[in-house]
Amino acid sequence: MMNMNFNFNNPTNLIFGSGKLNELGKQKMPGKKALLLISSGNSVKKYGTLERVEEQLRQAEATYVVCANIHENPSKEVVMEAAAIAKENQCDFIVALGGGAVLDSAVAVAAMATNPGDLWDYVNGGTGKAQPLVNPALPIVTIATSSGTGSEINCWGVISNHETNEKIGFGDPSIVPVLAIVDPELMKTVPAKYTAYQGFDALFHNTEVMISNGVNILSETIALSAIESIYKYLPRAVKDGNDLEAREHVAYGSTIAGITMQLTNTTAQHSMEHAMSAYHHDLPHGAGLIMISKAFAEFFIEKHACDGQFIKMARVMGIPDADKPEDFITALVSLQKECGVDGLKMSDYGFKPEESMTLAVNARETMGGLFLSNPCEMSNEECAMEPEWERR
Repeated sequence: MMNMNFNFNNPTNLIFGSGKLNELGKQKMPGKKALLLISSGNSVKKYGTLERVEEQLRQAEATYVVCANIHENPSKEVVMEAAAIAKENQCDFIVALGGGAVLDSAVAVAAMATNPGDLWDYVNGGTGKAQPLVNPALPIVTIATSSGTGSEINCWGVISNHETNEKIGFGDPSIVPVLAIVDPELMKTVPAKYTAYQGFDALFHNTEVMISNGVNILSETIALSAIESIYKYLPRAVKDGNDLEAREHVAYGSTIAGITMQLTNTTAQHSMEHAMSAYHHDLPHGAGLIMISKAFAEFFIEKHACDGQFIKMARVMGIPDADKPEDFITALVSLQKECGVDGLKMSDYGFKPEESMTLAVNARETMGGLFLSNPCEMSNEECAMEPEWERR
């Protein structure tokens, strides 16, 4: 039986399409002075994107302070640093320009720029104190430069606490961005490897929604649309970063995932990867997801937990006459090969088999809510087996 119930509330003004960054200056900004949040890398400077955004903010009659401290798998320390800069400079809104790490961080920075204490006071899960926010967060404008997290259009970001080896999603429905610009032209310079990693992150947001026990008629419909776009166009985007048509379709699949995740939770595949990169900070999130994806899907296929959902996905992933859940695995492996990521090994990032139970326990303690979205029960022992260490 299809679940016909859903709750959808997204106040974001989403402006999607090639060249749309040029429309930023015509929009009403949610404040007078922005904290312009970017990564500690130099890509937005090197390719002129930062300069273009600064000009657009001037057109919108907004002033700004640049904060360039966000790194991959962002930590709570950089969030608190950025929040302090926003406070010192009396910024009244955030402009997040960048990929998933910057967009994720923006949610936490916006909250901590107006609230007392430490970010972990407000984090749910693990050692977080789960306190409610005292004050409303600063409003956020997002400008995505990659296709992966979907954070440009939802209220969630994943932040690491290196002291406690925790990587936990932080968010609040009140912190949904007010304006999002998704311009696929800005994504043409993303290197092939990261195009693949980020594209698979977007894919798995949608595939996990599809097998989640909370999937509903709306989240399924748009998730399938996104899966089809990513499957068809990600190999092209990986092969030729300047293929704008491919970039547009992958960006669509990623942004749509931001909406599907508001309608339906993802599953423990994401909890498990967050545990992996909490202990191995140099592991790109998408790469970790790819490593465990086949075994994760096979677990539920062997249990016949949601055969029909896997068949529906296989049918939009190049196997139109799919009639068994294993067809999804065939399509997934084929896509990984086409994108050149089928050879990723956990051992390449220093993982050892004896870590498996530590990671399984960490995944449940920090983001146990996503285990509740799995289509059937998965014990810690089964979770520890999932990565199939000996084959990786």
